[in-house]
Amino acid sequence: QLQAYGGGLVQAGGSVRLSCKASIASGRSFRSYVMGWFRQAPGKEREFVSAIKTSDSRPFYADSVKGRFTISRDNAKNTVYLQMNSLRPEDTAVYFCVADAQVITSSVFRPGSYEYWGQGTQVTVSS
Repeated sequence: QLQAYGGGLVQAGGSVRLSCKASIASGRSFRSYVMGWFRQAPGKEREFVSAIKTSDSRPFYADSVKGRFTISRDNAKNTVYLQMNSLRPEDTAVYFCVADAQVITSSVFRPGSYEYWGQGTQVTVSS
């Protein structure tokens, strides 16, 4: 189970940090899951935002957020974060936290690669 927090209303140029806490099944470890974020704006398809791998915490970003967003994970807290800076109105969307234990590098960008999805949190950026 994934629980996302931190969405809200922010002005353009502002910052928001999203958090996603994972409830991990017995016998598994949070650090074995690839974690990520997708977003979906009204009338648009769901799109990849960022992901972070397991062993080396290697991050991946969509071109549209590179240099502005930073993903990180705290394995001790079973939590992944998405720090969003220099927000733009086009960043307005529902942001979904995702997780999967088996995602190959070439597939981190695909929604179908992730078995677990959080409920989503709304981020609205006003101009």
